[in-house]
Amino acid sequence: MTDKLNLAGIVDVHAQSNLLKFDARLDNALTNSAANGLPSITVSPLQGQYLSIQCKLIGAKSVLEVGTLGGYSSIWFAKAGAKVTSIEINPKHRDVALENTKGLDVDIILGAALDVMPKLAAEGRKFDLVFLDASWDEQSEYFEWAVKLTRPNGCIYVDNVIRELLEHENVGEGETLLTRVGRDERVDATLVPILSSHKGKSDEMFDGFLLAVVKDNK
Repeated sequence: MTDKLNLAGIVDVHAQSNLLKFDARLDNALTNSAANGLPSITVSPLQGQYLSIQCKLIGAKSVLEVGTLGGYSSIWFAKAGAKVTSIEINPKHRDVALENTKGLDVDIILGAALDVMPKLAAEGRKFDLVFLDASWDEQSEYFEWAVKLTRPNGCIYVDNVIRELLEHENVGEGETLLTRVGRDERVDATLVPILSSHKGKSDEMFDGFLLAVVKDNK
C-alpha cells in the first residue's frame, strides 16, 4: 500500500510539472495565504485547472463560489473569463482573498452561505457554475440552494464528497448527500474520484467531487 501511495504521489507530481504553467498571481495567492496563517486546505493546482477548464467547456461567464478561503480557486475561475461571486464567512479569510484577487472580476461577500444564498435567489440571480467548498455538515443545504441558483444546463461542483463519506463508520448506510442528490429529479449527477498528493498526508490523498447538471425542463 505504501508503495502504491508513493507511486501515486510521483504520478501527481509528474502531472503537475507537465500540465501546469507558472502563474505569478496564483503563486502569490498561496504564498500570501500561508503568510497570513490561512489553513492549507485550498484546491490542488490540478484541481484548480480542472475548474478553469470546466468553465471554458460550458462557456461559464458567472460563477458562484461558497467558501473563498484565500481566493485561490476564485483566481482560477477568473482566469477562465468568468465573473466570480464568492461567499466567505471568516473576515480574515475575506481580507486576504481581497488582496489576492485585487484587479480581477471577483466579488467577495462576507457572511454565512445559508444567509447569503437565499438573498441571491430572491434577487433572481442565476449562475453558470456553482462551486461548493465549505462546511461538510451543510453540503445538502448548499446543494438545495445551488440548484435554485444555477441556470438550466449549468453545473454544480461539490468538493470533498468522498472524504466526507469516508469519515462515516458505515459508508453506504443512512442519508447522505449522494442519496439526496440521487432522488433529486432536477439534476443529473455523478461522483468523480480523485487522487492528489497536494495535502501531503496519505489519508487525504483519496477524495472526489460530485458534479451535477441542472436539467432544462422547458
